[in-house]
Amino acid sequence: MAILSLQGASKSFGALKVTDDVSFDLAPGEALGIIGPNGAGKSTLFNLITGNLRPDAGRVMLDERDITAETPMQRCASGIGRSFQIPQPFDHLTVYENLLVAARFGGGLSGAAAPAVCMDILQRTGLSALADRKAGGLPLLNRKRLELARALATRPRVILLDEIAGGLTDAECVDLVATIRAIHAEGTAIIWIEHVLHALTSVVTRLIALNFGRVLMSGTPEEVMASPQVQEIYLGIEA
Repeated sequence: MAILSLQGASKSFGALKVTDDVSFDLAPGEALGIIGPNGAGKSTLFNLITGNLRPDAGRVMLDERDITAETPMQRCASGIGRSFQIPQPFDHLTVYENLLVAARFGGGLSGAAAPAVCMDILQRTGLSALADRKAGGLPLLNRKRLELARALATRPRVILLDEIAGGLTDAECVDLVATIRAIHAEGTAIIWIEHVLHALTSVVTRLIALNFGRVLMSGTPEEVMASPQVQEIYLGIEA
């Protein structure tokens, strides 16, 4: 049984069709990567999954339940968490306070349970030493870590990562990928949009390539990256 499914999802903005009849299943605990050139519809796809956008056609299913009409808050409470390509913490709050807000309002935790979960996530994401630091003053790597930590604080069963490795140095990328691998090993299903391919393919077991809002190809990372169509469209290599 799939934990998450998109069934014929389509979305247009005026005459521009940004998501065109996209369907796929995500198995429990699977790590799925999504690639494609800029403008391929990747972020729109995430917004359809999280409820920030409603599809013009098609359905979003969670545990075989239709959640297409549910709000982002309802979907978060049901177990869909996400990070954003541009980190969006509450800058005036500390790192710990950012997690506490996510745990209480996204994860539905109260009393002593919320602080305990937050302290555990701080440890797992390498942010313990920065717990009392204001989020607005963090460098990029730690803002990315905080995006991941806030998503985890909502207690997701599926976590959506939107170009979380973008803008990092190689060493920072290795660090962050190790954290993502550990999260996946604990059983959390992942859908990851990424342009840093070596980071993505070191974690995911399946890739979907998008182009002009449509699924171009789906398969193992090796199969997809060996496709002449994918190489031409995504990597600029002439087929």
